[in-house]
Amino acid sequence: MRFLAALVGLSASVQAQEHAFQSIFRPLATPARAEYELSLLVLSICAAIFAVVTGLIIYVIVRFRDRGPITHAEPPQVYGSNQVEIAWTIIPILIVFVLTLATARVTSTIQDREPTASSLQVNVIGHQWWWEFRYPDSKVVTANELHVPAGRMTFLNLQSADVVHSFWIPQMSGKTDVIPGRKNRMWIDPRETGVFLGNCAEYCGAQHAHMLIRLVVDTPEEFDKWTAAQRKNAQMTNSAGETAFLNGQCVDCHTVRGAPASGDAGPDLTHFMSRSTFGSGMLPITIENLKRWLKDPQAVKSGTKMIIDPLSDKDVDAMVEYLMTLK
Repeated sequence: MRFLAALVGLSASVQAQEHAFQSIFRPLATPARAEYELSLLVLSICAAIFAVVTGLIIYVIVRFRDRGPITHAEPPQVYGSNQVEIAWTIIPILIVFVLTLATARVTSTIQDREPTASSLQVNVIGHQWWWEFRYPDSKVVTANELHVPAGRMTFLNLQSADVVHSFWIPQMSGKTDVIPGRKNRMWIDPRETGVFLGNCAEYCGAQHAHMLIRLVVDTPEEFDKWTAAQRKNAQMTNSAGETAFLNGQCVDCHTVRGAPASGDAGPDLTHFMSRSTFGSGMLPITIENLKRWLKDPQAVKSGTKMIIDPLSDKDVDAMVEYLMTLK
């Protein structure tokens, strides 16, 4: 039910312009391709076993059905065939052996890959209920929307700030747990540009279904432009909204580089408007949605860690206007 809820929330928030259909059967990266081929092998073997067993059952029912008069006497006890018993013992062992070897090969191929000098490194931190992305080489920090270049191997270093999460973008790779006190790692090498959707795949609290992931795969040139823009500080505006933001509770949790706001409990807002959604992919960024959020975050996303004192309509309007300048 949680997974279905995640899909419903996901389709409502991302609109039709994106790859809204998440499917492991359309792999677009090497790890996903390897897992896809393994799944086809497993499904094929299981389908063959099902067909053989079902066929034998139907054959036995039809061929050896008792057509005589109904009797309550115990049927004759017939000892089976040694050859048949040996066969149905050895064949399952061989099937399990083949599946074990195939799984071990795929697992080692994915897990044993080491980064190269050209690999992109991204530190992924799971929070209740949003994702933080830190690019150590470029010092870029963003939230919920992960940008990577197409055709380049990207290593994701996974860690949690609170509880167990699970990072999953179906068309790129399998699920990897995000565990407090432990660093896990996965890698992807997207072959297609676009926006691809994922979600937390481990129940992590009330808003687990709204802990979505947006992977933006850029061309190498677009990624370089995005990185250069993200490294810049925000410009001071001296507006009423900026004053309300800096003098209020926002700075306790949020960072805006270039301004005296360096909180680290919530998403970095330096380039907030460079994203398409907020609330971890829950809502498109629009003036109306931002006003709803600032007036009462709990009404929009019940249980969110963002708890603020009520704001006047004037402060809400001014603060939204300020947020719209953070590009």
